[in-house]
Amino acid sequence: MAGGGGGAPKVEEPQPHPPREQLPGITCCITSPPSWPEAIILGFQHYLVMLGTTVLIPTALVPQMGGGNEEKAKVIQTLLFVAGLNTLLQTLFGTRLPAVMGGSYTFVPTTISIILAGRFSDIVDPAEKFKRIMRAIQGSLIVASTLQIVLGFSGLWRNVARFLSPLSAVPLVSLVGFGLYEFGFPGVAKCVEIGLPQLVLVVFISQYLPHVIHQTKYIFDRYAVIFSVVIVWIYAHLLTVGGAYNNSGPKTQASCRTDRAGLIDAAPWIRVPWPFQWGPPAFDAGEAFAMMMASFVALVESTGAFTVVARFASATPLPPSILSRGVGWQGVGILLSGLFGTVNGTSVSVENAGLLAVTKVGSRRVVQISAGFMIFFSILGKFGAVVASIPGPIIAALYCLFFAYVGAGGLSFLQFCNLNSFRTKFILGFSIFIGLSVPQYFNEYTVIHGYGPVHTSARWFNDIVNVPFSSEPFVAGIVAFFLDNTLYKKDAKKDRGKHWWAKFRYFKDDPRSKEFYSLPFNLNKYFPSV
Repeated sequence: MAGGGGGAPKVEEPQPHPPREQLPGITCCITSPPSWPEAIILGFQHYLVMLGTTVLIPTALVPQMGGGNEEKAKVIQTLLFVAGLNTLLQTLFGTRLPAVMGGSYTFVPTTISIILAGRFSDIVDPAEKFKRIMRAIQGSLIVASTLQIVLGFSGLWRNVARFLSPLSAVPLVSLVGFGLYEFGFPGVAKCVEIGLPQLVLVVFISQYLPHVIHQTKYIFDRYAVIFSVVIVWIYAHLLTVGGAYNNSGPKTQASCRTDRAGLIDAAPWIRVPWPFQWGPPAFDAGEAFAMMMASFVALVESTGAFTVVARFASATPLPPSILSRGVGWQGVGILLSGLFGTVNGTSVSVENAGLLAVTKVGSRRVVQISAGFMIFFSILGKFGAVVASIPGPIIAALYCLFFAYVGAGGLSFLQFCNLNSFRTKFILGFSIFIGLSVPQYFNEYTVIHGYGPVHTSARWFNDIVNVPFSSEPFVAGIVAFFLDNTLYKKDAKKDRGKHWWAKFRYFKDDPRSKEFYSLPFNLNKYFPSV
């Protein structure tokens, strides 16, 4: 007590922060949507964010296939249309999480391998070459989709996911975000006078401004992407029309100018994508096996992405059966990608997962509205092309924030683990280090030599080995999963945090899980596994 002769004042002992099964601070969780006007604006924001990958992948691949601006615009429209369908299917019948399903970089190396196949080198007509290669990619995607469909709907992936613990989830989820560092600041630096202001502005509006202007606390952090993109886009357009890049090199003009994408002129006013629009798919056994491995890598990465989306939506930890159901529907999404010809497979959009953390709105309705925007703007090509022509460095600046949030979301699972255990330290440190080091070796080798460390006459075999070992989350997740389930010691179950997720192992054990993940239209009775 303070005062005369009572002894020294009592000092309060510091207490650790208690673990939370659901993330506090989320203003709107899965089942509590914001008002309709807010939901529509937030849905458009999700659409805006997923455009980066949707535009970047076809822009990189279509010219190598022999296609021009017209083909590129049609592929972007198709990818956007299928992404909208897949997002609706996933939010209605899959995990039911607010997860946007878009294009995946995981399928790109295998796709490039198909593009470089020798049987297409003798085709002179670029349009014919484009269609032939597209049909080969379609055939590979159709076959590859069966892997996730079988693993998901049969419940096999459910049996694997039951062995996943918070400790093994940390490296997997963290590197789903941090592993995409190459798409962050390196993309900003391609036009630093646009990318850097965007990065500074989005951080200032989302993190600082809400605490400066208290009366509109939820305005700036919820709509930081729209505010910052509009401001910097106008600024970039003023630089373009002002002639700032007239004497710059082709690469600088392509990155900085707002009128160089070539999408607006090439895009049709109205066009509805349809299955087999490029002709009947062509099938090659080797390419199908290689694409199947890419599909498996995307499956592992999406497992981490689904886990962090559940966290950012303030849902309960994902029951294994629900995760398996979502994987099955993701396989259906890859099948649709193959049928329509999107030149790419589908997986959970990591950038949109990060946007959930920025806005603190994890509403399922918001993401379903964003799917509506995807379908709408894919059909009205000219309008969609205007938005899709946002300079790449602006999108890369947003990635710096979104991927960082996803990586930090993975680290948040450490609260369930015993960090004073040397077993925990070894599994955590070794898996993350190997997850960064091995892909770095594979990627460096590929850049220097033009092919991966495994280089035989069978391209499909090369891809089967090189693609998975080039993925940071795949390597880290597999290593952590193996060590966590084989390196047993006393009290390992509590050290790894498995007891925190035990009550969510089965779908019906917790009423919150039933609320978040139940299928609509009373369809649960047709899925006895959940």
